Amino acid sequence: MAAAAKSNTNWFAVGISIAVVVVLAGLATLVVVMNNQATAPGVAPQSALVNEETGAISFGSGDTEIDTFVDFMCPICGTFEDTYGESLQSAAANDEITLNLHPISILDRFSQNTEFSTRAAASVYCVAAESPDSTLDYFNLLFDNQPAENTTGLTDDELSALAEQVGAGDAASCIADGTYMRYIASQTRTHDIAGTPTVEIDGERLDNADIGTRFAEILG
Repeated sequence: MAAAAKSNTNWFAVGISIAVVVVLAGLATLVVVMNNQATAPGVAPQSALVNEETGAISFGSGDTEIDTFVDFMCPICGTFEDTYGESLQSAAANDEITLNLHPISILDRFSQNTEFSTRAAASVYCVAAESPDSTLDYFNLLFDNQPAENTTGLTDDELSALAEQVGAGDAASCIADGTYMRYIASQTRTHDIAGTPTVEIDGERLDNADIGTRFAEILG
């Protein structure tokens, strides 16, 4: 009887061990799934303006490609657009350059937990998808109404109202749903953006000190 009891106890211990292993394996799988969900690229915008490979919102067809990466909470980005935006956009309109705009997000921490940088960047893709002809006007209007750092930024309703101003009212539901917010996070990681504005010319990332000189050479 003692031997039988001992055998039963051993099988019970084995069963418990197997159950623990199964639970741990399940937890490990859950962690992997959750991590994959957190870093998944999200829904990609479908628009004639959006490059599927790079995520760039592109204007013009010139041989020289200029990529700009901007955060709508970044005051230096606002200054950059004030200084160069009109010249870059005019050159693109004349097909002297290809202008690739990349709305990204690195400054959510400066919007009092409202994720303004991400929401604003995502809203540009909403407009590009729903009302592509209004995209550049909306992009410019966001900088015209740029909030200061360490404020809550603009609400989704305010972003939608700006979209309405440029004829992109159809983007409102996309903005409210945050459709492209995960895509923005993916783009920021993919392009390894640590500061804004970031500028590339024909794939070469520039030091900020060189931007003015290079633009003068290209834009005249």
